[in-house]
Amino acid sequence: MTDDRTVEDLLRTLAPQVLGLLVRRHGQFDRCEDAVQEALLAASTQWPEQGVPDNPRAWLRTVATRRLTDEWRSESARRDRELAVALREPTYAPPADAEPAVADADDTLTLLFLCCHPALTGSAQVALTLRAVGGLSTAQIARAHLVPEATMSQRIRRAKQRIEAAGARFTMPAPGERDERLRTVLRVLYLIFNEGYTASSGPDLHRAELTGEAIRLARILRGLLPDDGEAAGLLALMLLTDAHRAARVGPDGELVPLAEQDRTRWDAAAIEEGIALITEALTWSPPGPYQIQAAIAAVHAEAPTAAETDWRQIVALYRLLARIAPNPMVTLNQAVAVAMVDGPRAGLALLTALDADERTAGHHRLAAVRGHLLELAGEGGEARDAYLAAARGTTSLPEQRYLELRAARLAAQR
Repeated sequence: MTDDRTVEDLLRTLAPQVLGLLVRRHGQFDRCEDAVQEALLAASTQWPEQGVPDNPRAWLRTVATRRLTDEWRSESARRDRELAVALREPTYAPPADAEPAVADADDTLTLLFLCCHPALTGSAQVALTLRAVGGLSTAQIARAHLVPEATMSQRIRRAKQRIEAAGARFTMPAPGERDERLRTVLRVLYLIFNEGYTASSGPDLHRAELTGEAIRLARILRGLLPDDGEAAGLLALMLLTDAHRAARVGPDGELVPLAEQDRTRWDAAAIEEGIALITEALTWSPPGPYQIQAAIAAVHAEAPTAAETDWRQIVALYRLLARIAPNPMVTLNQAVAVAMVDGPRAGLALLTALDADERTAGHHRLAAVRGHLLELAGEGGEARDAYLAAARGTTSLPEQRYLELRAARLAAQR
């Protein structure tokens, strides 16, 4: 008998390799992806009891290929025509080492680009990436996003149909499109991580299946693109952020803000790896948004206590980030850093422009940051109102409880 976790990890590693091989041979991404999912399901039920086969990738490829062949033959019988591709496909799988190693890498990267096709919405890109490259089942993805399995199944099905309708091929994007598509891939992995690190809704603050998968995929991308500074920066950012996980939740599941966390509970190994990654990347790569965010996270990680944080360095990094990648969320975080250096009024002044920005006007995070800065400025009544507005705006129960607690403490002080 084989450990279930070992099997799951192996299947997630092999899933994009097998799917890449099938799509490269046959096209028809939609059908190949369904066939691979069936093969993964069969393996997840058989391997823990019967043991992992000597050549697990070949086993998966054989099962998936037979699934495709059966489907094609069934269509042939119904339509009274033969499908030559199916008849030419061997019913055995050659050894895994018969495929050049570079094909796996190329196929996995091509799959990532395909799943992040511009014809898809952001939510569809996330779902398809988790399924096709991450190897997660539709049920797992649905649970992670707190939606019914049928809803997620429809989302994934529509995504595959849109890719087919767009005429996308299983090839790397043209040189002119590659950089833009890579930025989309990085953004999708970042979205997966963020949704896991601070769940946008539901009773739990953190969803380890999403952060773990995002980090795993970021490692794969970093391995495929060792000369890309932003791929290194994204992985470093995830590691440095996830290192806080054990300390950011209290004994009753409540949110513990960064300044109040027990830093002895931070993951020292993840911090060491993240700092090494970003330090090395910044020596040879022009700084991009993920690298700068990773550098900010590294400054926080290097401070022995919250009081010893080098806020001036953080302010300088946020100014650079705002210059190369202006974004209201950057301004929101920058306001907190500025408040720590120049006082809360200076931070509040930066928030004024966000009230007129439709991306943040009414957003609960804007209200939460305003409440924090007003509290620092000694404006307890206004801070309480802002915290309560933020609590009403979030669908995350841990965030809601934290914000309501802050408001209640201020009310008790009046």
